[in-house]
Amino acid sequence: MNYLSRFSLFIRHKLKNYFFTGLLLVVPVALTFLVVRWLVNLMDSMLISMLPGALHPDLRFGLSIPGVGLVATLLLIMAIGMLAANIFGRSLVNFSERVVDRIPVVKGIYMLFKQVSDTVFNRDRGAFRQVVLIEYPRKGIWAVAFVTGVSSGEVQNITAKKLVNIFVPTTPNPTSGFYILVPEEDIIPLTMTVEEAFKLIISGGMVTPPIRKTQPVEDS
Repeated sequence: MNYLSRFSLFIRHKLKNYFFTGLLLVVPVALTFLVVRWLVNLMDSMLISMLPGALHPDLRFGLSIPGVGLVATLLLIMAIGMLAANIFGRSLVNFSERVVDRIPVVKGIYMLFKQVSDTVFNRDRGAFRQVVLIEYPRKGIWAVAFVTGVSSGEVQNITAKKLVNIFVPTTPNPTSGFYILVPEEDIIPLTMTVEEAFKLIISGGMVTPPIRKTQPVEDS
């Protein structure tokens, strides 16, 4: 291979690396922009469709104001949150859920989305005490799981080893999974937070949390 061929191969290799490096930077930004623009347009169209003609921003101000629907939606969500935080609001929510619970098809759809929203948006994930690594579904294959407590009662009494309650989530929907009992000595504690573990599971391993010093499993 002569000098010109080697130089041409080097240039192609460099250009290829530059292209993929740029792609890694541009794609997330572009997709984020497209999703945000789609969300803003969706919220705006929903707001405009619900408002009477005289209150349309483009008619009152003579121009289209992007983001009005999104801001109105955020304010509405905050208002609903404030309402649900008091006794009257909680009673209203409980009554609404009891009504939905009596509708067969709607009940299943509502419970699915409620479980997903509880997992993604609920800041109090105390039920998941710690993230651990276990060999599941067989020896030699590892799974990230959550400790939900220490086993007790009949199950613990008939076993010689101390068992830990483990929830093994599925990807990409961590609201579904498997409840298993694992001997405490077979559990490897991880230092990643519950939020970091959720990101890892939902992304299928593409979002990896940083490495920290190991800590023991909490026994409480």
